[in-house]
Amino acid sequence: MTTARTDAQARVDENAHTLIVSGTGARPASASLDGPRARTAGRITGGGKTWKATFRLQVARWGGKELPLPSGTYTLQIDGIATDGVMLAPTLLTTLRIEVQGSTVLIAPPLDPIYETAEGQGTLEERYVSQVGASENAVFFESFYGQNAGCNPRAIDRVLAERAPAVTRYWSVTDLSVEVPEGAIAVVEGSPAWWRARGDARLLVVNDWLRRRFVRKPGQRVLQTWHGTPLKRLALHRPGFAPRRMAAVVKESRRWDALLAQNVYAARILRKAYAFFGKPIWVEGYPRNDVLAAGDPTAVRASLGIGVDERVLLYAPTWRDDRAEMVDFVDPERLAADTDSVVLVRGHSRTLRPGRDRAGARVIDVTGYPETARLLLIADALITDYSSVMFDFSVTGRPMCFLVPDLEHYRGELRGFYFDLAERAPGPLVRSHTELVSALGDLEVPETYRERYAAWRAQFNRLDDGGAAERVVSRILDQGWLTV
Repeated sequence: MTTARTDAQARVDENAHTLIVSGTGARPASASLDGPRARTAGRITGGGKTWKATFRLQVARWGGKELPLPSGTYTLQIDGIATDGVMLAPTLLTTLRIEVQGSTVLIAPPLDPIYETAEGQGTLEERYVSQVGASENAVFFESFYGQNAGCNPRAIDRVLAERAPAVTRYWSVTDLSVEVPEGAIAVVEGSPAWWRARGDARLLVVNDWLRRRFVRKPGQRVLQTWHGTPLKRLALHRPGFAPRRMAAVVKESRRWDALLAQNVYAARILRKAYAFFGKPIWVEGYPRNDVLAAGDPTAVRASLGIGVDERVLLYAPTWRDDRAEMVDFVDPERLAADTDSVVLVRGHSRTLRPGRDRAGARVIDVTGYPETARLLLIADALITDYSSVMFDFSVTGRPMCFLVPDLEHYRGELRGFYFDLAERAPGPLVRSHTELVSALGDLEVPETYRERYAAWRAQFNRLDDGGAAERVVSRILDQGWLTV
């Protein structure tokens, strides 16, 4: 294809949430803005002497509302046009910051550049440290470091909004592409609003480390919900003696006022792994699993474009300490064809930024989907490895397969386990595509694993009865951490 030279120019229309690239000469046939987790097609207009390609900077995903494009590096492609001369200086909008350098388009959170400098963040942090704090009847929620608004915090938010509507609900987000619950306020990490909300909220509900320098304000409380019953060793139990890591673990756990556990087994491990002594562990089941006990999969399937009668397989592996991107042990398109299924690919939160969406016939990459539990709700079977998602999906009683070609390496070198997965797993351990397809031949739990499955659910899912979020919110309100 011949590539034409053109005097193309770029500008933004903030009111219309668009990037506009215009040029002279023949009208291009197509245009796109392609990123690792999102894509938007350009609308081509004009012709003759001039043309214009208009790209939406907001997209609707998963059947939800339109939100700004996720932060990242995008490729500008305009059919038949050389885009190397297209330039746009860094431009701050209310929803994002954008810069164009030829075919490279940089999308960033809507932070004034002055606040991204060490000096700028230092000034905001000093202000945060000095503020009295805990002055607002509000909750500061954070899930997986602001990369989504899901997991246990979202389920707690849902019940809290119903029972205590006077409470303000802030959500920490990496950028405004993260969908927050209705009525909640998104605050972009590192912004003045983020620092203020973090200090003024009376309660913080998080599912991972607080990171950055957290300063507890008088009267402020922290509920650590964590994000899974552990199979792999955590924190102080990880292989190798690392004094700095040990000191960081103890410093972090001392920030928490209460820790949520899915079951008694998890409570015992989390208390020791995080040296969380002298403070309460709330064993109430997992709020994020309430939807698995009483949810309706119809709307979730529809939002993903999946028919009511289509078989759905969810591939959800954990992350690896020795690699940034998601493991590639599954060819999702081949699996979809060989099992006559729709394959959902769900990477771990730690692989969201480094990775890129998988594509293929009857393949949907849902790594950026807000709530894992709703994906579990529609899955006919789960394929995982060492992820704690196994303890959540078992609420459904549906079949699981464990694809573990690196079992010896992971168990012996990377992490280690709290129990022998091979002896207790409620489904087969497989190591190849052929074995996986064979194990997925039926939508029932194999007869040889039914007794194991029942024992598993009795130990790990006894409290996953649909009422965990209600119980947690009752504890929060009963202790006076918020005012109704």
